[in-house]
Amino acid sequence: MKSHKWDMSEISDQQGKTAIVTGATSGIGLETARVLAVKGADVIMAVRNTAKGEAAAAKIRGEHGNVTITVMEMDLADLESVRRFAEAFAKTHSRLDLLINNAGVMIPPLTRTTDGFELQFGTNHLGHFALTGHLIEILQRTPGSRVVNVSSMAHKFGSIDFDDLNWEKRNYKKWQAYGASKIANLYFTYELQRRCGNGNGGVTVVAAHPGWTATNLQKNMGFSSILNSLFAQNTTMGALPTLYAATAPDVKGGDYFGPGGFGEMKGYPKKVASTAASHDLEIAAQLWQESEALTGVNF
Repeated sequence: MKSHKWDMSEISDQQGKTAIVTGATSGIGLETARVLAVKGADVIMAVRNTAKGEAAAAKIRGEHGNVTITVMEMDLADLESVRRFAEAFAKTHSRLDLLINNAGVMIPPLTRTTDGFELQFGTNHLGHFALTGHLIEILQRTPGSRVVNVSSMAHKFGSIDFDDLNWEKRNYKKWQAYGASKIANLYFTYELQRRCGNGNGGVTVVAAHPGWTATNLQKNMGFSSILNSLFAQNTTMGALPTLYAATAPDVKGGDYFGPGGFGEMKGYPKKVASTAASHDLEIAAQLWQESEALTGVNF
């Protein structure tokens, strides 16, 4: 891929395309939704808090005028809510070009989802796994469709403990749980690409990470959030790897994009490498089986 300073000005016209962005009320999700809408896509903001979603959508409309944005309710920490969202979407839309699995929670205290999963694994991985499963047929019917899973540099210290996926036996370590959810995003990306991607019209499944970007995710980080002002890039830059993954013509299934600067912390997007562990085929296949069993969603 190009190593120059790729930015939103290079995104082609997205007229006629339909995009779902999860977690679109703030941070890189909001920026991703805004840019795609400005480029002409019909954007669905899939959000837990619809009042916040409508306020964000109104702000985008106010700034950019004639854009197509719809706010729909979906709580990734509630599988029934995910199913309802997918059904409502399928009733009103015949195509889905872009599914941007962006929403995430980061290092909260031990919390459980509606279905009893540890919150980070349940939201960041299982919620998006279920959502993608519910939407896979419409994605497969849409020529050139893409799924973009937003991971993190935290995947580098992530590992999956199949004996205790939801932290019911171990003492809870929130950073370890976050890393696990983020490497799960990559196992899911690569396994989904193996299962449904192919060169001729299959779904292209890719991942991206925003580097160190100042967002609401860091609200639980204490002192680290102070470092944001020194080291972090803004959401305009942080959203570029996701937008590249979603729109650039040279993207291939299984690619992973992040910032091109030092340590992948900031900078313009480029293709990057995830850890060797994230490419483990056996773990990916086992996680897929466990995820189908836990969510009740079979692809």
